[in-house]
Amino acid sequence: MATAVSALLDAGWRVVVVHGNGPQVGNLSIQQESGVDMVPPQPLYSLSAMSQGQLGSILVRAINDQRGPGTAVAVVSHMVVDLQDAAFNQPSKPIGPFFPADVAAQLGASRGWEMAEDAGRGYRRVVPSPCPGEFLEASAVAALLDAGKVVLAAGGGGVAVSRDATGHFRGVDVVIDKDSAAARLAISLGAQALLLVTGVDAVSIDFGKPTERVIHDVPVDDARQYLAEGQFPPGSMGPKVKAAIDFVAEADGTSVITSAGLLVDALDVSSTVGTRIVPTRVMSPA
Repeated sequence: MATAVSALLDAGWRVVVVHGNGPQVGNLSIQQESGVDMVPPQPLYSLSAMSQGQLGSILVRAINDQRGPGTAVAVVSHMVVDLQDAAFNQPSKPIGPFFPADVAAQLGASRGWEMAEDAGRGYRRVVPSPCPGEFLEASAVAALLDAGKVVLAAGGGGVAVSRDATGHFRGVDVVIDKDSAAARLAISLGAQALLLVTGVDAVSIDFGKPTERVIHDVPVDDARQYLAEGQFPPGSMGPKVKAAIDFVAEADGTSVITSAGLLVDALDVSSTVGTRIVPTRVMSPA
């Protein structure tokens, strides 16, 4: 990933990196509960902050190895969420390791966890994942970008907070989707492009069917239709496509979904790699 970031810098881009934390924050949660007889367990929002520092340190060092000490800076970030968001009643964000069905059932009963099957790979704990609202550190990130830094921000979607009646921000025990948070951050910074890194080089429709085909340049309205048709499962490509749609619709920029090594090439509108979601084309009158 650090090599991909370095290539973007060489191509003249200023870069903000948003990373996920699903496995790490879930693992930290298990560690907290395992040590409950010795120390009080920390709430989920504190574990989100811990994972930001943990993963931020790893990525900062990797980028600095490529570009020199002090190039990258990790910012512990906070996202405001709405406590009335319907997501609080529908836990959907997988965290932690995968479990077989029988172990998942035992954990659900003994620990009160909500467990769900995750893309055919086993069962994981799921927690609420509300939509991100205001990104509290936007001005700090912008200042660091202006200073020439690579900024790691909104890691794991950011620490979720809500404003109470007194105007203070309080932590909220949820995990925000990293792709949604990246879109919200990109919009707040006025970014030109949102790059969503995944394990495949491009997005396909009719996946697994004889009619499967890769899509490259996709007007946002077409992407919205594909999403509504169920082309992109919630546990797979769905969150990335939705984040791309939200960014392009609101910021009028371009969103790219591809693998890390193809980020620079996929930004080139003349290339045939990656998937670019672009503003809807306007037909000229005849």
